[in-house]
Amino acid sequence: MPQFTPPTPFALEIHGLVKRFERPAVDGLDLAARAGEFYALLGPNGAGKTTTLRMIAGLMRPDAGSIHVAGIDALADPVAAKRVMAWIPDEPMIYDKLTPREYLAFVAGLWSVEPTLAAARADELLDWLGLAANADDRCESFSKGMRQKVALAGALIHEPRVIILDEPLTGLDAGSARQVKSVLRERAGAVGAVIMTTHILEVAERMADRIGVIAHGKLIAEGTVEELRRLAGDTAGISGGRGGGASLEDAFLALVAEPAAPAAEAEAA
Repeated sequence: MPQFTPPTPFALEIHGLVKRFERPAVDGLDLAARAGEFYALLGPNGAGKTTTLRMIAGLMRPDAGSIHVAGIDALADPVAAKRVMAWIPDEPMIYDKLTPREYLAFVAGLWSVEPTLAAARADELLDWLGLAANADDRCESFSKGMRQKVALAGALIHEPRVIILDEPLTGLDAGSARQVKSVLRERAGAVGAVIMTTHILEVAERMADRIGVIAHGKLIAEGTVEELRRLAGDTAGISGGRGGGASLEDAFLALVAEPAAPAAEAEAA
């Protein structure tokens, strides 16, 4: 498969994205992740994070808006877009009766990766993720953390340019989480961009180049950790934490906080 070079500096571009259920889940969302960037999307429960990722991955069609993945219009040509991206949900599905090596060979075949190349990539991924010793064991005996690592290896076997992850470290122990973070960090620099949702602020703080904060389906803040700290400090008057600024936790809570009711309304209530 020929390598695709994005014609823009962005690996992912979203404009005016809308998805409604009983109410708007994603409401005119705009965001962009640059090539080579690790982008984390944070927000409270129900903010629209997973819905956004599912639309990017082509699992759900938006009601309005546009999505470009590595320069490809994902709504006009979803098959081409899927060829250059990987999607890993928080509860990945793998085939229990296969070994990791067999599973990776199967997935590589779906992507038409040449068998010799697929075997070499599989060995590299299994080693990176600490699965080499279990490469020929059936997945049915694996813990949730090991299953997540097998799913991650399967998602990376065709060398996607955009990697989309929904809570990728859920259920991983500290050692496994470090392995996965190392692989993702390396892939972000090598193949394009990683876009991730997480509830673990420490993960976003350590891994992300930029962070987007979403609430009520809208992007309400975006920037580096330091930029978000300064923004939250300016708008909410919070201080303290590392480097004399707000901690990321303080900044996040300040940014997603509901505005207080006006005094007159409070008295009337």
